[in-house]
Amino acid sequence: MSVMDKLRKQSKIKDTAVLQDSKFFQEVDMVPTDVPMINVALSGSTEGGVTPGLTVLAGPSKHFKTSFALLMASAYLEKRPDSVLLFYDSEFGSPQSYFEQFGIDTNRVLHCPIKDVEELKFDIINQLENLDASDDVIVVIDSVGNLASKKELEDAMNEKSVADMSRAKAFKSLFRMVTPYLNMKKIPLIAINHTYKEIGLFPKDVVSGGTGIYYSADNIWIIGRRQNKTGTEVTGYDFVIKVDKSRYVKEQSKIPISVSWDGGVEKYSGLLDVALAGEYVVKPSNGWYQRAGEEKKYRQKETLEREFWEPIFATTDFKDFLKKSYKIGLPSDVEFDIMVEGDA
Repeated sequence: MSVMDKLRKQSKIKDTAVLQDSKFFQEVDMVPTDVPMINVALSGSTEGGVTPGLTVLAGPSKHFKTSFALLMASAYLEKRPDSVLLFYDSEFGSPQSYFEQFGIDTNRVLHCPIKDVEELKFDIINQLENLDASDDVIVVIDSVGNLASKKELEDAMNEKSVADMSRAKAFKSLFRMVTPYLNMKKIPLIAINHTYKEIGLFPKDVVSGGTGIYYSADNIWIIGRRQNKTGTEVTGYDFVIKVDKSRYVKEQSKIPISVSWDGGVEKYSGLLDVALAGEYVVKPSNGWYQRAGEEKKYRQKETLEREFWEPIFATTDFKDFLKKSYKIGLPSDVEFDIMVEGDA
């Protein structure tokens, strides 16, 4: 018996295997969304998408965080007809109609109201422990940023005003415990969080909740926004995803996603900035765009349509350019920056 066989036989861990045969290092099963640049932000590729593990969406209030989470959950539920959304809710800001806007059947959503971090921890660990690897579940927590600790609640009930030092430890414990379950049972968890400004001359956005979330997360997005203007009038916002941490995407990448007041997420938004940088699209004059090598001109609104992008994806190497621009391990010689509110 070889040493490898001896070690494997003696292991008391059920899933012990030679690395090349380990099911945990096989190709990750990604679930694409309908929005190409959301897939890029998650995986570095338009063909990637939602993966098992922890994804944190952080940002100020009214920055579309819950909508991004439900967009991802909708894609997962659509691809896996028997799957269920486990929705932990501490904010109660998402009525049934909100789920229906994203095509989510509310009969496939288990709603779990929570009051504190410990209540969330005990319930989610119990749920994950009793799931099998074949069970298709996606988890959304809305939000961890708004959760109190049990001690904080008890102090309030006992009319104590002492500072609570237990919340960060509780969060660290929560995410330290759930991380192995998510990856071993191939479960995506999307946690919505808040940010605060770091103190200093040039303050940065920092994800709340302590270091535990950073250590455990596979993806961390900090969501900002920039104004959309028609002349001098503000007509809406582009939400800008800054990739603060990722297993797949170059960190500090910025990806804009447009949201219209009447139509929701613009499916093909975010592509134009990259296509201009790679010269797949050119701007012959202010307000007009052309596909490279063509004479027909398009208004910016027309570049949000499928018909504009289909020829570019079909006849050029634009998909590969996107990977080189965003995916870890692929060099790119093209640089571009996307401004967010508050940038100098």
